[in-house]
Amino acid sequence: MATPLQLQKRFAGLLSALAWLAATPVHAASSDDAKGLWITAQKDAVIEFKACIDRPGALCGQIVWDKDAGTAADTCGVRIAQLDQYKKEAWRDGWVYDPRDKKTYKGAVRVKDKTLNLRAYIGVEVLGETEELFRVDALPVTPVCKPR
Repeated sequence: MATPLQLQKRFAGLLSALAWLAATPVHAASSDDAKGLWITAQKDAVIEFKACIDRPGALCGQIVWDKDAGTAADTCGVRIAQLDQYKKEAWRDGWVYDPRDKKTYKGAVRVKDKTLNLRAYIGVEVLGETEELFRVDALPVTPVCKPR
């Protein structure tokens, strides 16, 4: 059996641990977390996610840098996502366009730390594919996307 002094030390340790946990900031996901510049895992395109100009309350993703800029394979300026609603820590209820296969899918976007997961699917989300993108502060210098 513990002595009163041992119990007091345990209680003090528990209180200090609880105080530390209470002081540690917790980052809950927010609808703004997806906004900004994101480079693909292959480093062949940068997508800018921001509020849609033509659809209030929605999130749009547009290619703002492409390694193939200025060539026949150029996808600069292509809107690749429009997601209408933020709920349960994800943007949903919209579409995702894959310029490689020129197909449009249902889509969802989730952000965790500096990684954005862009999910494209047909039917139910669990049967889809996810592209990982990583936050960047600036566009690569070359090649330059020309405004369309």
